[in-house]
Amino acid sequence: MDITDFASLLTVAKQQPEPQTLLFLFLEKSLSNENKGQNQQSFNASRGGELTPVMTLEKPLNELTSFADLVAESHDQKQNWHVVLIGALSGSNGIQPNTSIAAHYLDEMIKTVENGGNLSKYLAFDQEGNAIVFQ
Repeated sequence: MDITDFASLLTVAKQQPEPQTLLFLFLEKSLSNENKGQNQQSFNASRGGELTPVMTLEKPLNELTSFADLVAESHDQKQNWHVVLIGALSGSNGIQPNTSIAAHYLDEMIKTVENGGNLSKYLAFDQEGNAIVFQ
């Protein structure tokens, strides 16, 4: 099954033999002052700009219901964001991954963004739940 939206992500994750924890890295997009003039049109068309990590969240699969609920929970934190990166962490021997393991992988996600690394290995969605593909 292809993952085309958040609902299909949850379906695929539920089919895995081990318990899954989803890792969320919420990002704010911006355009640096030195690039504002020449790149403003591209930025306004959702092409280009910089991504800055603003918030993380880890959730066991059984605590996730819908993308709308995830967005609502993120808004409770009063943190502005434009893109959410999602990674999955598999448990072992029927045991959910622990918080310290999840924190390690969330830190790796943050470093990848901050260092301008390859984001194509993560799923990404905007606030409306539209899939984003990084190239």
